[in-house]
Amino acid sequence: MNFSDIADYRDFLKEFYKRRKAEMPFYSYRMMGDKLGLDSSYLYRILQKKQHLPTHALPAAKEILALSGRQAEYFDLLYSIALTKDKNKREELTTKILSLQDVNRHSLQQAELKVIENWWIPVVRAYLELNGGVLNYKKIASDIFPPITESQAKDAVETLLEVGLLKKLASGRVALTNSHLTVGGIEKSKAVRNFQREVLNLAAESLESVPVQERNISTLTLSVDQSCFDDLTEMLREFRRLVQKRVDESKSPDKVMQLSMAFYPVAHKKN
Repeated sequence: MNFSDIADYRDFLKEFYKRRKAEMPFYSYRMMGDKLGLDSSYLYRILQKKQHLPTHALPAAKEILALSGRQAEYFDLLYSIALTKDKNKREELTTKILSLQDVNRHSLQQAELKVIENWWIPVVRAYLELNGGVLNYKKIASDIFPPITESQAKDAVETLLEVGLLKKLASGRVALTNSHLTVGGIEKSKAVRNFQREVLNLAAESLESVPVQERNISTLTLSVDQSCFDDLTEMLREFRRLVQKRVDESKSPDKVMQLSMAFYPVAHKKN
């Protein structure tokens, strides 16, 4: 369930009930109501959007929905919007809601995985946003770092056009069709790992090839327990979302940057 698409907090509860009922046919309004401290008839009216969840049931609702962090904040804001009658307050809460929503991302399908076969293909795509979609392959090849060949630049553009991530304009230029890309599915994991390996190798090479004032690379070695690990993982996920939203606000980009975040174990305490 993509929580950013939900406009009424009660849809969280309705979707939860529907899924639990599919998993456990004997699951009932009474069973869910017991978890929330509500009788079954009142819960039914809430799910039908004829009543609102009482304030005292909010913590229990977020607990059974397993909402935490940004999702829990999103739920609370939707709840407040549903109850407030003040127009200015609703507008203020709506602004906060929008700041929590995910960026729109295009999910790469199986046929489109050729986009991440080589690290420079997504870079060419991003570069074309910088130069207004001008197809000067010689300049594209030389401006990318490390430099690629004109043939590789042309192949990259043809690949991006083929899978629909670029479109031709009447002026002869090209334009991006989506701002952000994502890849899902177990069958795609190998392609993703290969791409990430290439990108991390570039990060390592940049330590020697890129002036320090033009890059920002740092490392931390940390001792954590499982709870801390989970929190840091969520913080990294949230940071990535904030980075994407900030990039969307960039009006006149003049460089293409590659951001690599690596968070992995290097030692375990054995029992």
